[in-house]
Amino acid sequence: MTSVTDIKLALKQAFAVISGVCLTETRMAGKNQGVNPTKPWRDIARVRQERRPFNSSQSHRISRILKRALDIIIAASVLFLLSPLLLSVAVIITLSDWGLVFNSHRRLGYKGKEFGCLEFRTIRADATAKAQVTVVGGILRRSSLDKLPQLINVLRGQMSLVGPRAITKEELSRYGEHAYAYMAVRPGLTGPWQTSGRNDVSYQNRVSLDVEYLSKWTLALDFAIMAKTLSALLSRQALLPRVDS
Repeated sequence: MTSVTDIKLALKQAFAVISGVCLTETRMAGKNQGVNPTKPWRDIARVRQERRPFNSSQSHRISRILKRALDIIIAASVLFLLSPLLLSVAVIITLSDWGLVFNSHRRLGYKGKEFGCLEFRTIRADATAKAQVTVVGGILRRSSLDKLPQLINVLRGQMSLVGPRAITKEELSRYGEHAYAYMAVRPGLTGPWQTSGRNDVSYQNRVSLDVEYLSKWTLALDFAIMAKTLSALLSRQALLPRVDS
């Protein structure tokens, strides 16, 4: 039979766990102060509020729901309309250099979960010639058609049409105190970095562009980035991000 002493001990242990979680979150947020041992849940709420990347107003919550809905509608529509083109590209890749149609690169996504970021294979299937871009692959890269499979990532909820660039787990440390904000959203098929010169932008500027996007995000900003991306693609300026292995 469980004694009162056992119950008290169990409660103390549970309380210690809660305090430990709070202390961890506080340290992750860059705080130096300890946790109030009598009211740890208040520290948790405060830290999470301070780390929240977006405005938490009702209008912003609705905007984020609309953003996801638009992601699904647009991605599904484009995949359907371009399905003949996608199938043709897949066949050409297979016939020109026998091997896999897609490449999948590990990238960090929403809530810190890794996922396979898809693209049409543009390099030789032979492992000894991994760095050699095929003729077809060169065309796909210049036209940014190699990124179209990432629309599948959007439908899966792993990416968004617009967002910060997809990064590796190792790159997250470059975001410093903004790492939590990065993981609070989905990486984008296009975004502020891609529309600002892509590889011509220094790495630190890429991070700054992503952080600025996260802090100023609105649906209107997303539409502006999509319009700029579409305009550049129509003028044959490839803006979509390179995802190199």
